Amino acid sequence: MDTSVMRPELLLVADAVSREKNIDRDQVLEAMEQAIQKAGRAKYGHEKDIRASIDRKTGEVRLSRWTEVVDEVENEATQIALNIARKFQPEITAGEYLIDPLPPIDFGRIAAQTAKQVIVQRVREFERKRQYDEFKDRVGEIINGTVKQTEYGNLMVELGTAEGLLRRDELIPRETFRNSDRIRAYIYDVRDEQRGPQIFLSRTHPGFLAKLFAQEVPEIYDGIIEIKGVARDPGSRAKMAVVSNDPSIDPVGACVGMRGSRVQAVVAELQGEKIDIIPWSPHPATFVVNALAPAEVTKVVMDEEAGRVEAVVPDDQLSLAIGRRGQNVRLASQLTHWDIDILTEAEESERRQEEFRKRSQLLIDALDVDEVIAGLLVTEGYHTVEDLAYAEPADLHDIEGFDEGVAEELMARANAHLLEIERQLDEKRKALGVSDDLVALEAFTPRILVELGEKGIKTLDDLADLAGAELVEMLGAELLTEEEANEIVMAARAHWFEDEEGAPSGAEASAASEGAEKTDSAPEPEKVKAEAPAENSAAGGSTNG
Repeated sequence: MDTSVMRPELLLVADAVSREKNIDRDQVLEAMEQAIQKAGRAKYGHEKDIRASIDRKTGEVRLSRWTEVVDEVENEATQIALNIARKFQPEITAGEYLIDPLPPIDFGRIAAQTAKQVIVQRVREFERKRQYDEFKDRVGEIINGTVKQTEYGNLMVELGTAEGLLRRDELIPRETFRNSDRIRAYIYDVRDEQRGPQIFLSRTHPGFLAKLFAQEVPEIYDGIIEIKGVARDPGSRAKMAVVSNDPSIDPVGACVGMRGSRVQAVVAELQGEKIDIIPWSPHPATFVVNALAPAEVTKVVMDEEAGRVEAVVPDDQLSLAIGRRGQNVRLASQLTHWDIDILTEAEESERRQEEFRKRSQLLIDALDVDEVIAGLLVTEGYHTVEDLAYAEPADLHDIEGFDEGVAEELMARANAHLLEIERQLDEKRKALGVSDDLVALEAFTPRILVELGEKGIKTLDDLADLAGAELVEMLGAELLTEEEANEIVMAARAHWFEDEEGAPSGAEASAASEGAEKTDSAPEPEKVKAEAPAENSAAGGSTNG
């Protein structure tokens, strides 16, 4: 019985599909083999292990049934006992397969249609995988394509062997494309989705501008000049920070080009978008000043913890620094990653005077001194009563007009004022019913104890019932971290475990707890430092020396 059939036309079809779809020839033949074996299972039984093979040189098609040889049969359709298999092949062992050739099947209309669907599906899967593998590593590149279809402002772009999606919001405002138009875009994402690989394109992405400059400026392509950041308002204005790794090359001049030829080529591609090229600096203050160009900045005040910068500009430069609808300062903020506030010199001077007046008045009220002494203290950097109380006497002596007696008197008044504030807070704490056990933890300042009492935390049990995150939320992350809060809560729960172990109560428990403080396994919480705000410090009144 002939168990094979010669089908050389299958090889011709495989070659044609391989060329057309740009898919490996073996993958097409594998799809054909799966189609033939599916037809074979439809004829001989779906539960059986039917396999097909196509000779890669002659096109010979073979169909066979594979039966696994096992010691104990669990599935009679695909397995055979070892003792029975050895009747056919005496040297066969468990784990091998008994292969029975089957006669070739004659494809009917339905079988042929099924095989065709299998081949088409498998070829489509191979094509999708090839497209994804081809483009997944091209994220961040500029690609040229042809507009294939427009729908509700979104563009389908033909990229040779694949298609990309250019959404309406990724197009530069006011630019339009028609079918068959050539287009350049930036690949910003490639996803392997159920419906096939999705290639997302953009013309508004900051990387698009950076890559355009890399194409126009050889120094950027060679790595001599590095683009440190780009901020764009697509179609209107952009800022780009550059730095040169070669001191002899001006990065800004190289990007601008002779008579602006290089930058103009990029501007033309971006529909007239104005581009500010600024030198990058490792110093944040200098970088912020450069980013606010063309406005002139006379002074910057940086708050690193809050990530904010106050830029002071001349009165006549305010509108230039802010830009039309805040564009200039917004782009500078995006480029530097700092929140930038613009102040005029007059506004900054007025605010500085107001701060000086408030700080002086605080010291006048707290220390009962005149304006001259308070002004001298503020000028020397003593802005609060606490600054003065913890100052070095020698530093106060160095202030012009202060002798040793004046310095000691001022420090004494400052300490007396703080003691009075602490006494008032302790009275308020007792009036709120906050227990002495919380004070004994030595984890909170008097002001925070009052704040806890106002929020209903009055005993160790109240504190122990909290989670660390709840305590942080209650007091604020600026006062303590979650780790410190967890240590404080665990310290508050220590007495629970002592009670479970049968610790003595009453006076004995008190004495035992004092001794146990040195050996308790619960970590000692770090004291939360929260000084009284300047406005509240003055509330305690003045203390005369």
